[in-house]
Amino acid sequence: MTLNRRMARINQMMGNRIVGPAMARLPGFAMVYHRGRKSGREFRTPVKVFRHAGDYVITLPYGPRADWVKNVRAAGGCDLAVGGRRVHLTAPRVFLDDGSVHIPKVLRMVLSRLKVKEFIALTPVTPD
Repeated sequence: MTLNRRMARINQMMGNRIVGPAMARLPGFAMVYHRGRKSGREFRTPVKVFRHAGDYVITLPYGPRADWVKNVRAAGGCDLAVGGRRVHLTAPRVFLDDGSVHIPKVLRMVLSRLKVKEFIALTPVTPD
């Protein structure tokens, strides 16, 4: 189960625009830069992120049907502003947590309470 769509719309309209830029600078958070599937415009979305097996893993509290997730999957990747740098990511894979992913303990407790079990993993592109 994910958070409801109404909460997602409120968060998209207000929270992401007002708090998002500051929140993305906090440890464990980042900003996803993605292009609209139809408009081609660049959008940015603050996310909760952690590393696992070399990939960046992003929590999906609103599920895989969120617009930004659809955009990232359609484009085959995105950019992520994390730790003061921008990283290009590719090969998006949505998955359910089966307990094998190393999630920081506090985050796992919060996600469990919110019933968030879906994630998207992306692989960083290393420059040649």
